[in-house]
Formats: sequence, C-alpha cells, structure tokens
Amino acid sequence: MVTVKTLDHVNIQTTAVAETAGFFTDVLELSAKPPFPGMDMAEVTWMFDHADRPVIHITRPGATFAEDADRPLRPDTGVLHHVAFECDGYDAMLARLARLGLAYRTRDIAPIGLRQLFVHEPNGVLLELNYRE
Repeated sequence: MVTVKTLDHVNIQTTAVAETAGFFTDVLELSAKPPFPGMDMAEVTWMFDHADRPVIHITRPGATFAEDADRPLRPDTGVLHHVAFECDGYDAMLARLARLGLAYRTRDIAPIGLRQLFVHEPNGVLLELNYRE
C-alpha cells in the first residue's frame, strides 16, 4: 500500500531569494535557514515553520537543479493556483497585513467554520491562509 501522508514543502524559484524569504519571515513568521551548513542562503533558503519543518524552499534557478539554470523563469505561476496553510491568529494576521501595506482578500465559509485570507507573495504565488473555528 502506498500512502501520501502530507504535503512536505513547496519550492519557489526566483532571482529574489532574500526578498522572498523576508516576506515569509515578516508575514508568516517562518524562520529562514540554510538547508544544511555551508549552503549559501543567497542561492537556497529554506523557510521553517513553528515545528521546525522546512515547508517552503526558495531557490535561485540552477542552484539546486543544474538543468534549471538555462530555463527562463515564468512571470506567472503556471498551472499552480495557490498554496494553502492552516494558521492561527486571524485578527493578528489582518493587522499585520494592513501594517505591511499588503493587499489581501477575505472569505468566510460559515457552514464549515472556516475563515480565509488570501495574499500574494513577491513572486506572484497566491497564499491561502486558513483559520478554523
């Protein structure tokens, strides 16, 4: 039997590694670290959640997969529509997004006790932040 247990991580390829890492630190309070000692964080940065899991990998094209060095970056996210995170602290996040001047939208799905915030990160990836009551 084969079982998918959970989504492990999302990788974002960008030439703006530091800016992207800064966004995830400022907005989601993720910690930026190298994947392992000796890695140049200007090339590869992993973003760790509160449980110290590397949920977002941020890489400069060609830094981890040599074949990607010559592949042009797309200005959109291709067929990927969004990445969703289960979160706590809805009101605090609303205040943070306003303080940072980030555009966002909300959606409440009362029948299932779900409040959502949607915000784009610097490379255009839509983040869905889910808050369950």
